[in-house]
Amino acid sequence: MRLAFSTLACPDWTLEQAVDAAKRYGYEGLELRLLDGQLVTPALSSEQRTRVRRVCSDAELALCCVDTSYKVADPAAAIEEAYGNLELAAALESPMIRLFAGAPAGEDWDTTVKRSAERLAALAERGRGLGVRVALETHDSFAAGKAVADVLAAVPDDYAGVLWDTLNPFQVGETAEQTYAIIGERLIHIHIKDGGVEPDPGECRLLGEGRVPMQSILKTIGEHGYDGWLSVEWEKKWQPQIAGPEVALPQYADRLRTYFTELA
Repeated sequence: MRLAFSTLACPDWTLEQAVDAAKRYGYEGLELRLLDGQLVTPALSSEQRTRVRRVCSDAELALCCVDTSYKVADPAAAIEEAYGNLELAAALESPMIRLFAGAPAGEDWDTTVKRSAERLAALAERGRGLGVRVALETHDSFAAGKAVADVLAAVPDDYAGVLWDTLNPFQVGETAEQTYAIIGERLIHIHIKDGGVEPDPGECRLLGEGRVPMQSILKTIGEHGYDGWLSVEWEKKWQPQIAGPEVALPQYADRLRTYFTELA
């Protein structure tokens, strides 16, 4: 397993600063959500695309995922947007994009699953031609592993898989073992995030200061041979009150390495 972090953690940093920090803190990859503090979209210029490739390549840092805001269950979401994100990831030499759910409140579940699966299948097919996989995150209306698994069950293409956000399934009552049992066969990416503490259970906490059973999660995925990325998602962009990246990113990396040693 290799460590990365999402640039969501560092809204005030340039790409160059994020890459430099990744090297200093011992990360091997970067997950692109923000570029110089701005959300990354398919509108990214050719000059910026070249810059991202060059800066990461020069630092020998992998770009493990491009995070999108595309919602597969949202009836109003145009699939062309997601196609654009696939093409962006291919241009940046990233092997994966992240997708959200966004199901309408109160909609019949079978309808939600059908729409999501149809879109996910189309995106996986397009992604295969580009060498880019699509990862549906345990997030918002699909926070539970069971919800994501219902959609993936209708999409056999292995270019579609699951991104396990470690906080969200825990928040809706799934244990690490339950989540893995449900999604493990399709797991292709993991967001490492601690939290679950009142009065704001959704607020990110330094690793070990929240309630997410991270050691149990690492033990579970290790026993099943997971060899993908562990990407720290410190949501400083959305939660300005939490610690800065210069505090959280080295703390997560150091604590994760300690857990690896303890579990070895």
